[in-house]
Amino acid sequence: MTVTPHPDEARPGDALVRAGGIVFIVGAVATLATMAPLFLGTDPFPSYAWAVCMLMGVGFALSAAGVLRSAAAQRRAAKASQAA
Repeated sequence: MTVTPHPDEARPGDALVRAGGIVFIVGAVATLATMAPLFLGTDPFPSYAWAVCMLMGVGFALSAAGVLRSAAAQRRAAKASQAA
């Protein structure tokens, strides 16, 4: 007997992918904000503002971890259904 999850049911890794997307967007907005003074000819932001831009990479890593977790859960479910 195979159990199929409902489309609106949370699966392993979904929360990590959502959190990673939000963190990535925050990093992208920070990147746009820190790059704007360079094009507008104003004083650049301090170095800690540039450090916030690194959230893009952190968000990408979180999302990738969520995708890997989801894939591992699907692999385990496939093996379990194959063994039964």
